[in-house]
Amino acid sequence: MKYTFDIVGVSPVLYFFNHQQQNMQELQQQRVEYLGTQTCTLDAFLESVEAVPVNGGWNLDQVIDTVVEFWLNNAESIQYWKTRLKDAGRDNLIVARVADIKALQAEFESLLGKNW
Repeated sequence: MKYTFDIVGVSPVLYFFNHQQQNMQELQQQRVEYLGTQTCTLDAFLESVEAVPVNGGWNLDQVIDTVVEFWLNNAESIQYWKTRLKDAGRDNLIVARVADIKALQAEFESLLGKNW
């Protein structure tokens, strides 16, 4: 299975918590997880990834490798999001998405209303 990791934005803590609660209540067959941390560091995201339940059959070592690879290859993007998080203030989180590629593709297709 191939995985992807991206930083997707900055969110108020309460909004992110509400989003996570709604996702837990919905039956989710797809393996797309959103992670939120108060600091934009590799260590913080690795801790978040390790806290994700692996009941979807994820290979945790591959997921961690994907996060580390993103971190090594996207210094400019990471710096941008660190600045945005700092500008947003204390009550906000940096949000990232980790997913297996097929699940992410299915999520995007469902957003576009395509059932392939």
